[in-house]
Amino acid sequence: MIKIAPSILSADFAKLGEEIQNIEKAGADYIHIDVMDGSFVPNITIGNEVVKALRQKTQVPFDVHLMINNPDNHVKAFAEAGADIITIHAEVSIHLDRSLALIKSFDKKAGVSLVPSTHEDALDYILEKLDLILVMTVNPGFGGQKFLSSQLKKIENIRRKIEKSGKKIELEVDGGINDQTARIAIEAGADVLVSGSYIFGSGNYQQAIANLKKF
Repeated sequence: MIKIAPSILSADFAKLGEEIQNIEKAGADYIHIDVMDGSFVPNITIGNEVVKALRQKTQVPFDVHLMINNPDNHVKAFAEAGADIITIHAEVSIHLDRSLALIKSFDKKAGVSLVPSTHEDALDYILEKLDLILVMTVNPGFGGQKFLSSQLKKIENIRRKIEKSGKKIELEVDGGINDQTARIAIEAGADVLVSGSYIFGSGNYQQAIANLKKF
């Protein structure tokens, strides 16, 4: 069963609590929270205090994507704020194995994300520590970008790695996901689809989520 993780990057920030409750009612499996620092990516979004406040509004698992430099310095704060899954970027963690162990030490699921230019072989020596792999199908930093079809081969290759490993690892795809690109992402091997502007700009969250789950 495909899981849908609406990205609150595209939600109405003036009423985030209400937005989260609405997407829960609409059938969201995860709530995807993009944390950006203005350094690793150009934009700046929210911090752990916002996550802590939002945690009181829903029981849906928080899928926290740290698009930040020096993620080890912030894992504890986001874990304590209520994150269920914490995903960091392979590109910013020199000691990636240790960073994943840190996430696990807080009894959280650990994920690694790859930007479009990062090869999937970066995952080879850390698969045993992963609960989730996030493939970016846009260059991270902004919502509403076009899906990069060049990443489909990467998704396929990572699906094969997961199957070969025998591990229970979710393969998540984030960037330009709508009712057209969802199909090809799923066919390539995705388990979880992150979608922001398509869902929050739809006017009907329940229908938008259903459209993504139908494939």
